[in-house]
Amino acid sequence: MTRIEAKVLEVLEELKDVDQLVMDADLVKDQRRYAEVMRQYQQGLETKGVYRNYQELKQQIADVRLALQSEKDKEMLGLYEEELPGLEEQFDKVAEQLKLMLVPVDPLDTRNIIVEIRAGTGGDEAALFAGDLYRMYLRYAEKRGWGAELLSVNEQEQGGYKEIVFSIKGKEVYGTLRYESGTHRVQRIPVTESQGRIHTSAATVAVLPEAEEMDVDIQEKDLRIDTYRAAGAGGQHVNTTDSAVRITHIPSGLVVQCQDERSQIKNRAKAMKMLSSRLLAYLTEQAEAKRAAERKSQVGTGDRSGRIRTYNFPQNRVTDHRISLTLYKLELVLQGEMDELIQPLRIANAEI
Repeated sequence: MTRIEAKVLEVLEELKDVDQLVMDADLVKDQRRYAEVMRQYQQGLETKGVYRNYQELKQQIADVRLALQSEKDKEMLGLYEEELPGLEEQFDKVAEQLKLMLVPVDPLDTRNIIVEIRAGTGGDEAALFAGDLYRMYLRYAEKRGWGAELLSVNEQEQGGYKEIVFSIKGKEVYGTLRYESGTHRVQRIPVTESQGRIHTSAATVAVLPEAEEMDVDIQEKDLRIDTYRAAGAGGQHVNTTDSAVRITHIPSGLVVQCQDERSQIKNRAKAMKMLSSRLLAYLTEQAEAKRAAERKSQVGTGDRSGRIRTYNFPQNRVTDHRISLTLYKLELVLQGEMDELIQPLRIANAEI
């Protein structure tokens, strides 16, 4: 029995317990618990169906290989030889699908997210790269049918962003993009480089699960709220009204600010949303650090201080250093074709 088959059997065994819970009439009284149990039940059924397909393909491959050893008729041998590669390709795809379905589900995985991208080392080039990352995530979100909303932006005069904060809403957003947190490095020749030398710059990405009201308890007395006149792009209102809002959470020292709306009330609402998610991320990072100490993880917790990926333009190469994965399709990745990076990360973290 392979490791993946052993894990499937564990899931199917757990499904028996979930079956009993679904039959409990009192379950519906707790809507949150009911939704979680139904999600587990549906996922278990889907896993069961894919595993059935996996077993059937595995058996077909075994039968064809056996026939190749025993068949004497040349015409039949030719048919079996033609059939085998197609079956093996189907089997590999189903096995990959099954691995993804076996990735343990964190309760936060279904959450929407707030993404913070900040230019790091590299000056103007780092800010331009931050813009590239922002557009990459927007394109990926669009391909997945997710929605995005800009929350805060600090533009660079030469182009790009010193900092940009936005939300992404959709199905399983945090579970899909949580491992994008970290330092992203770019290697390319800047437009201003006259001698064609390759420069290395960096930007940091933080992916935060969007907080719900019950996740964090923010007391008004723990907040210092300042208003000021916004600066930068944004229209005539920017320098004429005190619409920008800066909120400091005194116990944690976290500071958020928003100046992109004309209304101070709207800016405050966006800033509070960002603050809630940062506090939730802080609590989540503590829990993940404890969990990581208890078991080895190939991916890690998404600490922003760690270099996770390099984007090399001259070689059209993108390398994820956590799982030693290199793809020579940087242009496609920046257009939002990110699944070949994201799926292996999720599987590696589950240690399947």
